[in-house]
Amino acid sequence: MNKLQDKRKALGRGLESLLPGRGSPSKTVAVAGPQEISLELIDSNPYQTRRRIKEESLHELAESIRSSGVVQPVVLRPAANGRFQLVAGERRWLASKLAGKRAIPAVVRQISNEQAMEITIIENLQREDLNPMEQARAFERLSREFNLTQEQIASRTGKDRASIANFIRLLKLPEAIQEALESGQLTFGHGKVLAGLVGFPQHLEHAAREAIAKQLSVRQTEELATNLINPEARAAKSEKPAPVIDPNVREAQRSLETALGVKVEIYDHKGKGKIILHYGTLEDFDRVVEALAVK
Repeated sequence: MNKLQDKRKALGRGLESLLPGRGSPSKTVAVAGPQEISLELIDSNPYQTRRRIKEESLHELAESIRSSGVVQPVVLRPAANGRFQLVAGERRWLASKLAGKRAIPAVVRQISNEQAMEITIIENLQREDLNPMEQARAFERLSREFNLTQEQIASRTGKDRASIANFIRLLKLPEAIQEALESGQLTFGHGKVLAGLVGFPQHLEHAAREAIAKQLSVRQTEELATNLINPEARAAKSEKPAPVIDPNVREAQRSLETALGVKVEIYDHKGKGKIILHYGTLEDFDRVVEALAVK
């Protein structure tokens, strides 16, 4: 079983433990069947961690609901004055209103504040719908409001403890960089690297700007951050003499480059090594594969 399957199973177990009826029953939650609840009586989820919902996908879901209805009930909990509070199913709730529906199938359960927040986070993690900053704020809120340790958060959400710590570190980044992480200009990997520069504000701003403008990979951003913090190491690396290449190896490189039409690197050490072929387009790739294929 691969790592992704393990992760999804861990998330599934966490949600089942919080929503009895799909897993083991809980003494604190009364299980009831779906019922139609007026949309006007449902209030939004105060623990919702997702800030952005794609309008296009929401309209697509609304069209589906118009034609086929809501397939999976939302989860609600009772609120004051005969009202209900949304726990899980925000997209279905919003799309139903957009589709002009008056009611929505729902399961109503007595759920604590902590359970409501955990269910919201786990539901979104299962959809892989949260951007890095939304996840960071969600994990920090679980820690702050419910006094959960990073180990406890990890076990309930299917994340490893190190990832929880790295997400929470993103909250120390300047607002502009957090916005770049929310908009998708920077990835979680970039955020982890930039969080290591928090103690160097000028370097941090420069690295973030370069990563966005030049669309640097995470590895390139790591190298940039290292060079900014330790320029002496970069200078020493640049002053390192180029390795001496055996004339026969150099000639073999040229022959292969001529035959294949791509850049070739050969690394040889006492008769052992590797040959690296660099291609710039899919056409180059197809040509090389065809040239090397055994007839």
